[in-house]
Amino acid sequence: MAVTVRDETHAPSPLAWMLEPARAAWNVAELMLAQEQLKAAPRGDGRPVLLLPGLFNSDRSNFVMRGFLEKLGYRVFGWELGRNFGVRAVGPEAERLIARIEAIRDETGEKVTLIGVSLGGIMARLVAHRRGDLVREVITVSSPYAGPPTATNVWKAFELITGEKIGDDQVKARSAEAAAPLPIPTTAIWSRSDGLVNGMICRDDNCRAIEITSSHMGVQLKPETLLAIADVLAGTKA
Repeated sequence: MAVTVRDETHAPSPLAWMLEPARAAWNVAELMLAQEQLKAAPRGDGRPVLLLPGLFNSDRSNFVMRGFLEKLGYRVFGWELGRNFGVRAVGPEAERLIARIEAIRDETGEKVTLIGVSLGGIMARLVAHRRGDLVREVITVSSPYAGPPTATNVWKAFELITGEKIGDDQVKARSAEAAAPLPIPTTAIWSRSDGLVNGMICRDDNCRAIEITSSHMGVQLKPETLLAIADVLAGTKA
């Protein structure tokens, strides 16, 4: 199946970027107001779920999502690899991340569902390609895997934090691999109002795409995001 190459190559506007902190704060306010909605989300089936944080973030960034999914009845794991510094965190061939997923599979006896935020979602897709025997499904949240890094306002931060250059052959090869269609259930949650990455490159034509309205910062706290994840997981129960 061919990969759709999108032509949305522009990063979000400077204004959208500037408004990100204020919109992220509103996500927190919305979370407080949506407790009854969240309590009504469909119950889980106990499957293992691994949460992957975004660039420079650690497991702490996903504590709300983790608590929400645990209350629904899923076995939720953090990646336990510290801050997400890209290859510096997971190894050149993602071997540390793969070892973490193997450990969860061995502990639970089941394939693992991967939910990745931003760069974490790109990593989830990459690992799913390399070790499909370990992965049940992939859900990405605001992950710009389907287009050029320059369609984001964070590519310079990526280079600074990871020590890699977006023009490096290895980086290009990993990006192409992550963008290729996956042979397992795959969902992309995205927002066209994202202020850090172009939302149009956060999904493709070969997976289920769910549009939300959210900033990039704090998207994992957005009630709309959490409810979308719960619905996807409920729809792929064994």
